[in-house]
Amino acid sequence: MFDWLKSKTNPAPADPVPEASLSWHEKLKAGLTKTRQAVGLTRLFASKLDEASLEALESALLGADAGVAATTQLLQDLRGRWKQQGGEAGPAEPRALLRDALADLLQPLEAPLTIGAQRPFVIMLAGVNGAGKTTSIGKLARYLQAQNHSVLLAAGDTFRAAAREQLQVWGERNNVSVIAQEGGDPAAVMFDAVRAARSRGIDVVLADTAGRLPTQLHLMEELKKIKRVIAKAEPGAPHEVLLVLDGNTGQNALSQLQAFDAALGVTGIVLTKLDGTAKGGVIAAIAKSRPVPLRFIGVGEGVDDLRPFVAREFAAALLDE
Repeated sequence: MFDWLKSKTNPAPADPVPEASLSWHEKLKAGLTKTRQAVGLTRLFASKLDEASLEALESALLGADAGVAATTQLLQDLRGRWKQQGGEAGPAEPRALLRDALADLLQPLEAPLTIGAQRPFVIMLAGVNGAGKTTSIGKLARYLQAQNHSVLLAAGDTFRAAAREQLQVWGERNNVSVIAQEGGDPAAVMFDAVRAARSRGIDVVLADTAGRLPTQLHLMEELKKIKRVIAKAEPGAPHEVLLVLDGNTGQNALSQLQAFDAALGVTGIVLTKLDGTAKGGVIAAIAKSRPVPLRFIGVGEGVDDLRPFVAREFAAALLDE
């Protein structure tokens, strides 16, 4: 077992802040550059909205993996707003109207993570291999510490030694406890972690799990077992089930969400690596077809580059020049 104890009175030391550090809006805007370039918004609109620009926008949104349903709704909404504002004679410009239409479409996803009164409050994280679960847990631990919550990490990925070691590094970095075992049953790790958190008065348990494809049915059954064991260790837990999705997967994110939701009852999404993809439009597809709360988005490698999703903030970063 590898174990550090962190107390509320001994918060994790802050990382050095570069003198020229960017604001979150600047980071988000920079991170969405590839998606913005893929959509080509700076080239689509001049001073009017016509069929040519709408066709170009439709192709661009589909290319950014916004999906047919979301693209159709955005175009219809944009036409309606343009007409309501008086068309070319009106005061609004097309990009501003599209920004408002996109923000309204994404609004149902905006539901920040709330740590309830239960102690320990258990958050289970799942996803496919390489989605960024372990890194997201480390960043989420830092975020929760900033909210004055004490945190314990459960290294439930017992199949990949590197995952356990990676989580331990995050434990050291954030000065939080890590409960881990070499091999063995991941459900047993979860049970031990919940019990340890209760005895130490820890606020939040972040439970890592091994990456798996939705088609690996025996591994999906194991995830269900892990969830059942957590519930035995702490009635009512896990209180949140977060699915970590890699923004690079585009429309495949929808099938992953459907499969993991069916198995676990996903309560929220963490969407990572938006800075490395031109497929950020998948957020619109999720909002239209399966609006599970998007708790956090990630646009960088920094420890603070995982933040709560805000619809209007995202739309502005994507569509403003």
